[in-house]
Amino acid sequence: MQVRRLDHVNIRTSRVETMLAWYGDILGLRIGPRPAFPFPGAWLYADDVAVIHLVGHDGGQAVGSEAELKLEHFALTASGLDAFEKRLRNANIPYDRFVLDQIGVVQFHLRDPDGNHVHVDFPARE
Repeated sequence: MQVRRLDHVNIRTSRVETMLAWYGDILGLRIGPRPAFPFPGAWLYADDVAVIHLVGHDGGQAVGSEAELKLEHFALTASGLDAFEKRLRNANIPYDRFVLDQIGVVQFHLRDPDGNHVHVDFPARE
């Protein structure tokens, strides 16, 4: 067995529509096909890959291991740094920008509407 790459991130939310709008408007992801699961949700695509899976819930208290989640952030690699930063400013989305010269990356750190920490990483040469 050999791991090849991270396939997707699954996010529980009580605000599926709000999250769909944010991930579409801010990150440019599009809604795409999703199996007919017996619970609400949506899959968001970058090109032909469903990179974000949203799972709707009623807002009740998380139970079991879900109450102990420890995910600090997830990161996406992107292109179009200047356009992205302009989009964040125009939408009044707070963010931090870090230039990591050692690895040739510019990172944007921001939060989605549910408070999840999202990195968007760009090649520094952009």
